[in-house]
Amino acid sequence: MLNKIINFSLVLSLLAFMLVSCGKDDDNNSNGPVNGSSAAVFNPDITYGTMKDADGNTYKTVTIGTQTWMAENLRTTKYNDGSPIPNVTDRDEWEYLSTGAYCNYDNSNDAAIIRTFGRLYNWHALNTGKIAPNGWRVPTDDDWDILIDYLGGPDIAGGKLKEAGTKHWRTPNTGADNETGFTALPGGQREGNGNFEVFGFDGYWWSITESGTARAWRRHLLYDMNSIRRNGTSKLSGQSVRLIKDNG
Repeated sequence: MLNKIINFSLVLSLLAFMLVSCGKDDDNNSNGPVNGSSAAVFNPDITYGTMKDADGNTYKTVTIGTQTWMAENLRTTKYNDGSPIPNVTDRDEWEYLSTGAYCNYDNSNDAAIIRTFGRLYNWHALNTGKIAPNGWRVPTDDDWDILIDYLGGPDIAGGKLKEAGTKHWRTPNTGADNETGFTALPGGQREGNGNFEVFGFDGYWWSITESGTARAWRRHLLYDMNSIRRNGTSKLSGQSVRLIKDNG
């Protein structure tokens, strides 16, 4: 009788371990679709649309003026033809890439973080022309200009784009009211040398437009400024991506 009780206890323990393990896999999966709700604070007064990427992840979208943008950062691990985008974690390998790649900030495997902040991509992944699902594309530098001009210019547009409050942005998150519903988050970046930096402080988003042979234009939001900056950065660096609906 004692042996039966012990064996039954072992079975229960094994089942409990398997259930916990499965839960961990679901919550910490960096190698495939990371679907589910973002923890971002969206604007409750905005009516959002939706779109899906090649992984099947679902995102909120928002119309601002004449443009429709993703209201979340891209997190696909596949191109639109189904081929994989390499996940490059090694610092030295990242620094010398001449082909497309993505990574998670600080190589995190936390699915909740990935769902909220998305992934970081080098410019080469965008330049394949295959990172956006049908009907969407990587924004040009001009697309960003149209958005920012509509919001009153670079000195005040940042606050209208940033997620309000300090749940994800470092205090004081100057000027942030997320008036547009764009819900920009401080996903940080991976520098061209493979180092990660400024998660929680700054957010960076690619354009497809080159600013030189080895550089491309991006937009930059900061936790302590109401403005949005435009600067060129190495194509090797890892930045967040917001796709824009192709109305052409």
